[in-house]
Amino acid sequence: MALARQRPNQREENKDSVRINTAIRISPIRVVSEDGEQLGIIPTEQALERARDAGLDLVEVAPNERPPVCRIMDYGKYKYDKNKKKNTGQAHTKTKEIRLRPKTGEEDIRTKLRQAEKFLKHKDRVQVSVLFRGREMAHVEEGQKIMAMVVETLSEFGKIETTPQQHGRKMLCMIAPK
Repeated sequence: MALARQRPNQREENKDSVRINTAIRISPIRVVSEDGEQLGIIPTEQALERARDAGLDLVEVAPNERPPVCRIMDYGKYKYDKNKKKNTGQAHTKTKEIRLRPKTGEEDIRTKLRQAEKFLKHKDRVQVSVLFRGREMAHVEEGQKIMAMVVETLSEFGKIETTPQQHGRKMLCMIAPK
């Protein structure tokens, strides 16, 4: 309710916590030009006029200083760069799955392993599953042999997150990139 009674630029101010253009109400302010050159302490109106002439925004960069420090810059570009920096730290991991069966041929397994290597090099996690159907459940050791070979081959490209475990008719193993 209290937020609805505020002026529009105050709402923006709370959201971004950076004052721009007419939201800067303190006068005089210390101004830095778009080139990084110190323009000195000047009245806010004069700084706003200078920013408008350059086709840029007046942005308060150090509001706690006395007088506050403002910079003439492109605020849209500044926000874009700030967001980009914040998002680059995030890891890009997806989980890819490789499905095998106890009767899968050796060359087919090698092909799937080459694909898993590509996933790991691309920083994706790989879930290796050996699926058992019908009477194959009686020969779980075949699946264990395949899983051991897969884990051994992929261990140089990634680290084993979860060791091979039997979950009903599936044997699962997770491998994360190094």
